[in-house]
Amino acid sequence: MFAYILRRVLATIPIMVVVGLLVFSLLYLAPGDPAAIIAGDQASPADIERIRVALGLDRPFLVRFSSWAWDVLRGNLGNSVFTNLPVTTMIAQRIQPTLSLMAVTLVFSLVTAIPLGVAAAWKQGSAIDRFAMLISTAGFSVPVYVVGYVLAYVFALDGFDLGIGVFPVQGYTPIEDGIGPWFMNLLLPSIALGLVYMALIARITRATMLEVLSQDYVRTARAKGAGQGSILFVHALKNAAVPIVTVVGIGFATLIGGAVVTESVFAIPGLGRLTVDAITRRDYPIIQGVVLMFSFVYVLINLGVDLLYTLFDPRIRY
Repeated sequence: MFAYILRRVLATIPIMVVVGLLVFSLLYLAPGDPAAIIAGDQASPADIERIRVALGLDRPFLVRFSSWAWDVLRGNLGNSVFTNLPVTTMIAQRIQPTLSLMAVTLVFSLVTAIPLGVAAAWKQGSAIDRFAMLISTAGFSVPVYVVGYVLAYVFALDGFDLGIGVFPVQGYTPIEDGIGPWFMNLLLPSIALGLVYMALIARITRATMLEVLSQDYVRTARAKGAGQGSILFVHALKNAAVPIVTVVGIGFATLIGGAVVTESVFAIPGLGRLTVDAITRRDYPIIQGVVLMFSFVYVLINLGVDLLYTLFDPRIRY
């Protein structure tokens, strides 16, 4: 078991090296001269050269990358070109709204998708199954921003004169100011962001459960008089857990990408908004820092998924 965990942890090191190289290369892959784009049309040659020196564009690529990688290992992601604040400080100021949004979205998706997928497999071909697949198809088909605007209009702006505009339409309330206001601010964004994630998990859960429910040991459990709940959640769901956990980990990238759109729709001051603002202003140190952090989190999530496999299928340890 320890050897398996050690192998998986060591395997993340070359992945992060490649990720770091790609993230650093964003500055060089951008079309045009980054220094001239940042400086603007009215900048003098001296201003452009100053920015080029600040970004390290006057040094060879490998020298600059080595220096940047060493700074990253020490927790230094550089300074913003426009505010001159450390990138780590700006990320720290914006990280709570994004983490809160993802946490609530993850709970919402898992709590709704897994029971929905199990029920659809249990009642295959019934109205429950068709309803579950309808929800899943809608979740896949409708973009996040469309769902967000519809939810905001109906539930936050008294849409259609229904008198149900009880949710905040934008902004974020820190959890220190109360769990109630914090949750109310995040409920609509979490639903908008979580629909596609929920649809993905529900469909995989249904497909995997259908396969497991046809196995001999499930029929044996029924023949022995096991209850339906025991068959579904003890015998079947546990054995279907590996594909479900896999798609939960892979789908986390959907949350990261969707958070950028969702935070823009609901004006949540998180990392998504910070990234959009940085891209608009060509603030490359912030873009590099945020992308690197999201990539690192995604690698850690997938590492956690690999380790969870051993809980559901001990054969994977070997």
